[in-house]
Amino acid sequence: MGPLTGTTVIELAGIGPGPFCAMMLADMGADVIRIDRSGAVTGGDPASPPLDTLTRNRRSIGVDLKNPDGVEVVLKLVERADAIIEGFRPGVTERMGLGPADCQARNPRIVYGRMTGWGQEGPYALAAGHDINYIALAGALEPIGRRGEAPLPPLNLVGDFGGGGMYLAFGVVCAMFEAQRSGVGQVVDAAMVDGAASLMNMFWAMKASGFWQDERGTNLLDTGAHFYDVYECADGKYISLGSIEPQFYAELLRLSGLGEQPDLPPQMDRDQWPAMKERVAALFATKTRDEWSAIMEHSDVCFAPVLSMDEATRHPHNVERGTFVDAFGLMQAAPAPRFSRTKPEMTRPAPHPGQHTDDVLSEAGLSADDIAKLHQTGAVG
Repeated sequence: MGPLTGTTVIELAGIGPGPFCAMMLADMGADVIRIDRSGAVTGGDPASPPLDTLTRNRRSIGVDLKNPDGVEVVLKLVERADAIIEGFRPGVTERMGLGPADCQARNPRIVYGRMTGWGQEGPYALAAGHDINYIALAGALEPIGRRGEAPLPPLNLVGDFGGGGMYLAFGVVCAMFEAQRSGVGQVVDAAMVDGAASLMNMFWAMKASGFWQDERGTNLLDTGAHFYDVYECADGKYISLGSIEPQFYAELLRLSGLGEQPDLPPQMDRDQWPAMKERVAALFATKTRDEWSAIMEHSDVCFAPVLSMDEATRHPHNVERGTFVDAFGLMQAAPAPRFSRTKPEMTRPAPHPGQHTDDVLSEAGLSADDIAKLHQTGAVG
């Protein structure tokens, strides 16, 4: 039912941002066929799916990509697909016989999505790396953290998922949309260093205006401001504030009781922010997180309790919206974003590697004898 229903995407299995991109496309209704390595095929009961929610909503076939017959199987699937995505280092799929030229020779309309950390060229292109390295080189890691402390890696959300998988998904959908008009596919070069840099554009504008300082933890959005930070409560739990606009700051002063204190400086007096942080911290330490929630939730303070993953699934707002779902025996986030008419659905759990090999090959036009021969030669699993 999702908006990408009717499209087919081939996913060469990888880790991190590639599977995240494939999940996004599959959640939106694309028929994503995951090409797992035949060596990963160990069987598995479909009634007990794997725990990897990033591989949900799609089918898996096991293929030996070092076997020419296995490569031919993938190219056969490419002939009927709208896109193929891969996350290898530059040049690897070309050596396999599955590079852009190989796929476009079979299907000129194919969109070829490439996910790397450093991009397809450049001095770092062939080097290994992880999320933390890509966002470091992009200038996205250095500003994150508190004053006088080291940069704080924001999990792997900025590089792998925000700057990587999401940009690849966006690029693939854009290229598929264009291919409908032109009849010709193209290569999408999605690099995590590029995506992380793109996510920083607002801060480049703030830096150009003189509003953003290079010193970490001294700015409006990096915990420098007393009205944009997290604070520990009497029970050791935390609340979050984002009272930037004057009217929201006024609500913070009113509901917290901070406005009753004498000698409050102007909100945007940066010189007073460190001292104000101490005053605000002392105030929020006087009540528990739930007591502050009872005072400030649903107000215009720009307030929310800082919840654990488990707590987030039980919060009334998330429960009412169905933000989290218990699907196929696993708690996980529901597909996002939402659509008024073509609503995404949770249709499949994560597959065991190779679980759908015979079904997918049969749909691709291979006979039972052809499939049996491929199994005999080890080309598929």
